[in-house]
Amino acid sequence: MGSGFAKKKKQQKMMQEQMQKMQEQMQSTIVTGSSGNGLVEVDMNGEKSVVAIRVKPDCVDPEDTEGLEDLIVAACQDAEKKIEDNNPLGDIGSLMGGLGF
Repeated sequence: MGSGFAKKKKQQKMMQEQMQKMQEQMQSTIVTGSSGNGLVEVDMNGEKSVVAIRVKPDCVDPEDTEGLEDLIVAACQDAEKKIEDNNPLGDIGSLMGGLGF
């Protein structure tokens, strides 16, 4: 275990620190997904946790709660897609996690 091993360990530690920093940035990132031409908006953080939902009164119909539910699901899916599209870790994050980094 010569200097090559020590160098690899140092590189691994640096990579872990960089990934931790990117994960922290993703946690503080908020995206807004919407559906129904803005009738429903969902704010989601980079960890894909919903932090806020806004529903315009125009789409609240006691006779059609299923329609509102569908709009909420669609807005969540839109926000999730935006997070995935903007994720700096992308597939590299899951790959590195699988490698033990």
